[in-house]
Amino acid sequence: MLTNQSKYEKYKPKKRFGQNFLVDDNIARKIVRSLEISESDYVIEIGPGQGALTKHLVNETNRFLAVEIDRNVAEKLKDEGYNVVLKSFLDFDFESDLTSRKSKEQIKVIGNIPYNITSDILFKLLDSKVKIDSCVLMIQKEVAERLVAGISTKQYGILAVQFQALAEVKLLFNVPPTAFFPKPDVNSSVIRIKFRNEKYKVENISMFKEFVRSAFSKRRKTLRNSLKDFLDRNSLKTEDFELDFVRRAETLTVKEFVDLSNIAAGKILK
Repeated sequence: MLTNQSKYEKYKPKKRFGQNFLVDDNIARKIVRSLEISESDYVIEIGPGQGALTKHLVNETNRFLAVEIDRNVAEKLKDEGYNVVLKSFLDFDFESDLTSRKSKEQIKVIGNIPYNITSDILFKLLDSKVKIDSCVLMIQKEVAERLVAGISTKQYGILAVQFQALAEVKLLFNVPPTAFFPKPDVNSSVIRIKFRNEKYKVENISMFKEFVRSAFSKRRKTLRNSLKDFLDRNSLKTEDFELDFVRRAETLTVKEFVDLSNIAAGKILK
């Protein structure tokens, strides 16, 4: 009988897809439990690989879709009876690729995310937040720490501000490299993102995102320097804000970012 690791050695994970397969079944069960699946949920799994999470997911729900870019893996999972769409999750469409979902079913997303496209996937999920209830994802520990970082820390930046303003993010637990084949060079963490639990009222999300990106565009500079292009582009002046522009972006709280972007949106869109 093949062990978990020998099974994956036979498959030969592909580096171009960032494949590091989870081989610890106890951790797989823990991740699936963390998604808190109910009867009204439709579950999307990102990159099922050899089915470490999938085999537990299908015991929790029959409303399930796996999104897999590797044709060999996708065909294998289809042969085993799983519902699979062959494409990169970055190309996944929450409308056209989810024709089997009933409108009343809330979408939950789960996955062991490839490290090489983690940020791209996170921002895609954030852009699709109105369609998603929550996510449980295994990502690089360093990225997880950036998502939950507090002000005036090295990790605090665009990821922290945007996600903490538009969702509720929690780091659930860490996972060592020994839980994977092949073993990655970094530690991993499992996070939960709830998109229905945002704390703040953001008046214009695109304006908010632009403001945050601009503020952190020159991290070591004062806000007077980093926000200059944003202000000029939107015909705004420093006098429009009650803000000390000598401060740096990393000293602003999430609430301050929301309030300032709301002011900008109000002046631009009035």
